Amino acid sequence: METADKHYKFINCETGYAIYYYTLKTVGLAADKIKEELEKVKAQVAIKYNIFVGTVYWEEIKED
Repeated sequence: METADKHYKFINCETGYAIYYYTLKTVGLAADKIKEELEKVKAQVAIKYNIFVGTVYWEEIKED
């Protein structure tokens, strides 16, 4: 069974620090739509922190 929410952290690759956390409701979303939404958030995070978008990446937070 797939969970309704997935949690992501956005990381500044220059520092290695997580700079933003985001929860995405993924029920009914195709993989390409999820990636599209994460790319939008990535751009917003880069703008907010005044860094290049290429220095930000995301990772899904896995619950153990």
